[in-house]
Amino acid sequence: MPARPVLKALETDRLILRRRSVDEAGVYRRLWMERDARVPAHRRIDAEGRPTVEDIASEIRREREEPRPGVLAVERKSAGDVIGYCGLVFHGNGAPDEPELAYELLRRAHGFGYATEAGGVVVTWATEAGYERLWATVRAWNVASRRVLEKLGFHETGQVDADAAHGDSLLTVRSSLEPCPIDDPLRTPADRVGPFPSG
Repeated sequence: MPARPVLKALETDRLILRRRSVDEAGVYRRLWMERDARVPAHRRIDAEGRPTVEDIASEIRREREEPRPGVLAVERKSAGDVIGYCGLVFHGNGAPDEPELAYELLRRAHGFGYATEAGGVVVTWATEAGYERLWATVRAWNVASRRVLEKLGFHETGQVDADAAHGDSLLTVRSSLEPCPIDDPLRTPADRVGPFPSG
């Protein structure tokens, strides 16, 4: 498996994507609290209130030791606020060196194109870093997220994990042979890609 660069920071016209910080754990817990009721129970706050802010802070500390690319905080330049995360995870559906795109934004940040913008810059980075394929899973009922993936060049594979309780899970994929459809999300890569403070 070839060595890959570390995904630390990216920038777009409106967003900075950077390593997550423990002092933002409350933002990520709010994501857990805002999740649709159709999301499986293990992805929602449980009856004991877990994960807590400290649970999430501990997860962030662990991921900062991980040498492979991970998820980044998505911060709006205009307001300086963290609105969610976007990045790559390696426990998905592809080969060990074929990561899965993951993103999630606070509800107040929906409808402004931020998910597409953040996803686009991560997809472009992954392509330039040499990842041949990227995967993503999405619930059939999550029309907005399916649109984001389509804009980013992902195609549904036809593989469906049927789930009557929470909605079918659809597997999507994109090849590095296809350029990211988003118009040059990195703008000028040499100038616009990190480093930024890690918090």
